[in-house]
Amino acid sequence: MAESFTVLNPASAPAQGSLTDKKSEFIADICHVDELAQAVSFVETIRERHPKARHVAYAAICGDQGRLAERMSDDGEPSGTAGKPILDVLRANHLTDCVVTVTRYFGGILLGSGGLTRAYSSAASLAVKAADTARIATCVRLRMTVGYPQLDTLTHLIAQSDGVRDNEQYTDVVRLDALIEQSKAQAFSARVIEAFSGSVHAERIGVEHRAIQ
Repeated sequence: MAESFTVLNPASAPAQGSLTDKKSEFIADICHVDELAQAVSFVETIRERHPKARHVAYAAICGDQGRLAERMSDDGEPSGTAGKPILDVLRANHLTDCVVTVTRYFGGILLGSGGLTRAYSSAASLAVKAADTARIATCVRLRMTVGYPQLDTLTHLIAQSDGVRDNEQYTDVVRLDALIEQSKAQAFSARVIEAFSGSVHAERIGVEHRAIQ
């Protein structure tokens, strides 16, 4: 199964690509979204930004292989010439949790179905190329409790496994979670037991996905 990637650019600062074909301008914007409702909201933001544009076509993908959700719109262009080419670009780049809009300012010359498909696809590809992306990895959430003198050692072990600290709680002891890529989780747990002579164990809490830059 191919790896999945996501776009890191927020809706407030989307990545952009643009091109001109037979006097029609195509402006593509891409950003991260967590759900399709956010994608629709982003599309409306783009419409407001370009009130004189003829079309704002888009495509969005959210979720993982087990629960993938997709949405697209030609926004008045001939069926299959705008939304689908944009969606195909997202699929080809194995992207999820993102939306691409392509805004068209009509230049007065008809492009035909083939020309429209190429223009929308090319504009979307330029935006994807300009975006900051990250690999989505399956990670195990491991929970540990250590004393303050042990914290530096645990922090080092997490860093060695390219993990991320999360949910830290500081009381008389330190309780924290580590997000470790699934392929490295077993070795990490073994290192924790060895480093602390069995006094600290990494409790498996669950599995989740996170972006790895």
